[in-house]
Amino acid sequence: MPPATGRTGTGTLTVILTLVFWTSVPLFLRYFAEQIDAWTANGWRYGISALLWLPVVVFGQMRGSLPHGIWRASLVPSLVNALGQVTFCYAHYRIDPGLMSFGLRSQMLFAAVGAYVMFAAERPIIRSPIYLAGLAALLVGTSGAVLLGEGSAVALSADRAAYVQGVVLSLLSGALFAAYALAVQRYMGGYGSVVSFAVISQYTAAAMVALMLVFSGRGGLEALDMSRGDFMLLLLSAVIGIALGHVLYYMSIARLGVAVSSGVLQLHPFTVGVASYFIFREVLTAAQWVSGAVAVAGAILMLNVRRPAPPVTTPEPISPLAGATATRRR
Repeated sequence: MPPATGRTGTGTLTVILTLVFWTSVPLFLRYFAEQIDAWTANGWRYGISALLWLPVVVFGQMRGSLPHGIWRASLVPSLVNALGQVTFCYAHYRIDPGLMSFGLRSQMLFAAVGAYVMFAAERPIIRSPIYLAGLAALLVGTSGAVLLGEGSAVALSADRAAYVQGVVLSLLSGALFAAYALAVQRYMGGYGSVVSFAVISQYTAAAMVALMLVFSGRGGLEALDMSRGDFMLLLLSAVIGIALGHVLYYMSIARLGVAVSSGVLQLHPFTVGVASYFIFREVLTAAQWVSGAVAVAGAILMLNVRRPAPPVTTPEPISPLAGATATRRR
């Protein structure tokens, strides 16, 4: 198998796994909303994820194998990730998961514009008719999958102020997560996916735990009042939604680029809707199923966009993702 094909195949697998794992996050947050507040959910989930990845950082530091400069390079992605995580989690306490997922799709627009401006290697992909057709199908399909239900989000929202706050937070989280993906590609391209998130998770967890201690009613201790089964679900959400989901996303960005990776994740509202049907008995209408099929077709189109291969005679990398890792290591 040619290297380019192998990278695309691996990227396809990792982005699909990312979609599956991140589909579970709104469902977990909705389930936890009646038991713990957003600050507690963020603090515990990111704290647990950081503990899981802490050995990578500690052993790398002790052996001297931790890439030189990675702590400094991780500052910007960590800050953006922390801001995005706050708005993302808090929005779930204001509006339903479907509308939240729809608002989060604004990430696609911000990611495409940012990637076009920042990375020359992404421009041929974003300009290609296949990508643009897939983008259009995704936007139309995901919009219909969320908005063509039997009851509108506005009608179902008892508190108009909470509804407006939730919509604003969802759009803001979309912009911030797009900036996060671009920051990962810009600053972490020369480092491995695992070690990159291991370091970023430490920074982000420190911020989330600090916010939990300051703003949560009992400093996060209400999580200990959960039943054993629910607390295990809280741990599971940290593992698959954060500890594994983010690393898989990093791998997808490295192999498919920001534009395509973010595009496939536009299926998120539809997959959340399907999962909600089986878990919360939220019924999808025929129009929503048709819209979801359109969104799936758009994702398939975007996966068929191929990154241009670098010239064989070019000694220097043509993409920030192909940066010289060796020169950054001790």
